[in-house]
Amino acid sequence: MATTADFRNGLVLEYNNDLYVITEFQHVKPGKGPAFVRTKLRNIKTGKVLDNTFNAGVKVTTARVEQRPHQFLYKDDYGYTFMDNSTFEQVSLPEAMVPFADLMKEGQEATILFHAETEQPLTAELPTTVELMVTYTEPGLRGDTATNTLKPATVETGARIQVPLFIEQDTKIRVDTRDYSYVERVK
Repeated sequence: MATTADFRNGLVLEYNNDLYVITEFQHVKPGKGPAFVRTKLRNIKTGKVLDNTFNAGVKVTTARVEQRPHQFLYKDDYGYTFMDNSTFEQVSLPEAMVPFADLMKEGQEATILFHAETEQPLTAELPTTVELMVTYTEPGLRGDTATNTLKPATVETGARIQVPLFIEQDTKIRVDTRDYSYVERVK
């Protein structure tokens, strides 16, 4: 059991008979009335985001979750197959449990969350940034714009990302996995 004072980003709660992870929270003390905590909760199984308000000091049930490093092996009809780096056991996850799967390439490291009591895999998480090769993009013409302009590019995994005009085909770039945004060129 935990209280609203223990809230932090990434905390996993048992709420409405389901597991939710806190993505955002804000403690609010209005001038009149009791304090409360506004939260954004993401359902681990479905990925849906829920806005919820808790009164300050309310007790909530937390779930014990373990993060284990895995390596992405391949995708097949059953989903995505990962291998545990220490025991070499393979885990297969359905597509719904792998957000941002179109940014994964074979051999890439990922973290899989497991429910500690049931040993059931919950979801896979990619690192914050990944390095991918641009396989196709239109040539950018210099002098077309006075501000920072973006153009679409396709990377080696098939995902489409907006990149600056100076990025050319066969350029390695770093991509933010949280919002599909271009970060920088990789040397």
